[in-house]
Amino acid sequence: MGEPVVLSIGTTHPWNVAGVGLDLRIAQEYGVRALTVVAAVSAQDARGVHALQPQPTAIVRAQMGAVPWDCIGTVRIGALASADAVFAVAEALAAHPQILAVVDPVWSASLGGALSDDAAIEALRDRLARLPNVILTPNLAEAARLIGVERIERDDMERTAEQLRARGAFAVLLKGGHLSGEPADILAHGDGTATFAGTRIAGEMRATGCTLAMSLACEIARGVPLLDAVAAARAFVRAKIAGNHRFEGMQTAY
Repeated sequence: MGEPVVLSIGTTHPWNVAGVGLDLRIAQEYGVRALTVVAAVSAQDARGVHALQPQPTAIVRAQMGAVPWDCIGTVRIGALASADAVFAVAEALAAHPQILAVVDPVWSASLGGALSDDAAIEALRDRLARLPNVILTPNLAEAARLIGVERIERDDMERTAEQLRARGAFAVLLKGGHLSGEPADILAHGDGTATFAGTRIAGEMRATGCTLAMSLACEIARGVPLLDAVAAARAFVRAKIAGNHRFEGMQTAY
């Protein structure tokens, strides 16, 4: 495989407006080859999640064992429905420490419905989010749960990102899109912290977290340095929001 390769591990969405299906679409737009491992199958529509079926852990492991890890530039990890799946993915990443993995802690759908249970969330917090090749991309609510507080204010963001990174991750991109006023994201990495700010774009878009995470994974797979990759991924998402993309009445990333 001569082109950059991203391995997407996560959950399906029937409309492919989130999860591994959306990752395939974003990869195509980037000119990146996407491989997939399906950890769970969901039934979702514009009203939220109606059903969720985690794949047997043996199937998740077998899928990961079938991909050519020596060709993979980056891993993008989305919703993992079970603790067993989280531990299996963490084991695979630990076995390939040279490959960076963008981990988006997706626990529920934008329109409602759980995509992970409590045990899976705890496994991500205690195992996956602490690996030294992980770039963690939580929003404020997800970060609050990871560190055990009720909420995170704007003034807490830098400290929170640093706290999460101090647990072992390669980097943490704390997303502040749900802040009141102008949004800002904080990146904690090996050389300190960086703030990415911009004016709020009118309108809403579903799957912004999925879009940002996969865009970041594609940028890194193409060899873009971390800070530049974050800036480019944010620009990609902002362009999608500005375009006000819709799919049969459901505001989406496309």
